[in-house]
This record gives sequence, C-alpha cells and structure tokens, in this order.
Amino acid sequence: MHLSDATWTDADDADTDLALLPVGSTEQHGPHAPLSTDSLNAEAVADAGAERYDGEVVVAPPVTVTVSEEHRQFAGTLWVSEDTFRRYVRETVDSLAHHGWDRVVLVNGHGGNVAALREVAGTVTRHDDAYAVPFTWFEAVGDHSSDMGHAGPLETALLRHVHPDLVREDRVEAAREGASDGWGEWVSYANLAYDSAEFTENGVVGDPAAGDDARGEELLELAGESLAKLLDAVESRDVGRPDHR
Repeated sequence: MHLSDATWTDADDADTDLALLPVGSTEQHGPHAPLSTDSLNAEAVADAGAERYDGEVVVAPPVTVTVSEEHRQFAGTLWVSEDTFRRYVRETVDSLAHHGWDRVVLVNGHGGNVAALREVAGTVTRHDDAYAVPFTWFEAVGDHSSDMGHAGPLETALLRHVHPDLVREDRVEAAREGASDGWGEWVSYANLAYDSAEFTENGVVGDPAAGDDARGEELLELAGESLAKLLDAVESRDVGRPDHR
C-alpha cells in the first residue's frame, strides 16, 4: 500500500508492522538525467521489493532533499545538513511507528546519505519505539555494484528501465565526454576532494552509455529480490535490545 495514494481509512486497515521509506535526493545527474534520479530509482526499488515480498508492507512517500552539498556547484541541487536530515528521517520513522508500522527499511538511492542513514537507524533502534535498517539499492545488485559511479551506468540503466522518457538520450554522448572515471582524487587512501566539481566536468562519474534498459531491468530484479529478502528478515527478527552494559 502506498500512503500517497491511500485514504486514512485504507491506512487504518493495513495489517502489517512493516514500512518502506524511500530516500533519494534532488541533485545534479549530469546533462542527461533529471535532478530527481535518486528519488525515482529509490521509489522504483521500494515498489519492486514490496511486489516481491510475500506479505503486506506500507510504502511511504520519498524523502527527496537530503545530503547533497557535494554537488552544490551544479544548478538545481538542493541539500540539507546531516543533522537536519537525520532528524527528519528519525521523526518520519517515529510517525510511521505511531500508526503501528514500527519496522522500517530505509530504501536509499544516494551515496551521500549512506553514513547518516546508518547512524540514524541505529539511534532509532536503540532509543525509539521502532526498528530501522538502511538498504542502499546499488550495494545489493551483485557484481554490478563495482560499476557504481554517479549518473553513470547503474543509475542511468535503472532510470532508462523505469522512466525512459526522462533520460535525455541526445545528451548521453556529451555526458560521456565530460565524465570522470572514478569518484574523488585519491592519494595515500585519502580523498582530497570534497565536491564533485573538483574531479568531474559535468557531474558524471562513469559511462552512462554502458547502462541500457536490459541492464536496468536486471538491476531492478536483483535489487527487488534483495529488498524482499531483507523484509523477511526484518519481519521475523527479534528486535529487543540486548541487556548488556
């Protein structure tokens, strides 16, 4: 059940304690993909997981303005601080739990959110009346994960599959030409760069042309199956905290 489409009476009839909270971003994704790419992909994966899960689950509206200051030089990128983001996610989970959906998977589509989501999920689980766990879709797609960049093959492939009308195909070649091969500027295992504009001309990392619709279909299948398996584990887990000091 999608809360965005449901009435309050529909929501009241939901017989589950499971919820999915998609978390994306509003940030540059090169000249060929929309600012909403991470949010759209996170929503698609949440839907795929819910469809494959053998049970009922509530799908919440996505969190769309997140930890994206690393893309601030590119027009249209919006961001909040990590403190604000963690507080917003925590309070959203708290409101889901208020209605009985107190086992929440945070379905993430943006690399910049990863650390903050792990931290806030731990805070929720330790101190609130809920259990939360983060799931980042591009970490759950097998060998494909090694190709993750930014607006590169994986994100472009999934978007081509779920929202092909939003990919500016006539700009993909330009996206390739201005892309960098990898994320950051690394010396002695340290990343010298803080903003993506320091190492990529147009915001792209990786080759978006290497992400076609067929690959996107496979990515959605892999991510959806992984998420459904996680939902099974979250539903059956004893979420009481160990009484150790």
